[in-house]
Amino acid sequence: MAKAADLLKDEALTAFFFVTLPESLPIAVITRFINWFHEFGIPVGGVIVNGLIQKEQTGADTIEFVQNRIKMQEEHMKEIWNIIGDRVRAVTPRLETEIKGAKMVNRTIKYVFAP
Repeated sequence: MAKAADLLKDEALTAFFFVTLPESLPIAVITRFINWFHEFGIPVGGVIVNGLIQKEQTGADTIEFVQNRIKMQEEHMKEIWNIIGDRVRAVTPRLETEIKGAKMVNRTIKYVFAP
């Protein structure tokens, strides 16, 4: 157990990355987890924000529900930047399906590992 704890706390070997959605509850959950990890001395490599609706892909005919989600996400992104700041490593767009299977994982990689 001590060896596992040492491995988890070694910044040269380990870092945890969290994924969140631009919504209240997921932000609160990862904030809590990040604080716990810091308390235990476990390095946090960063946070990936997933599922951001691309405002530039919407138009005047966009339904009210989507317009409201965009506004909500914009507010939550401000909160994410205020709380997490430079630990945000990537922001991935809301895609037409879940990130499930090799095809969608490969498609998402370009957002996560973009220069």
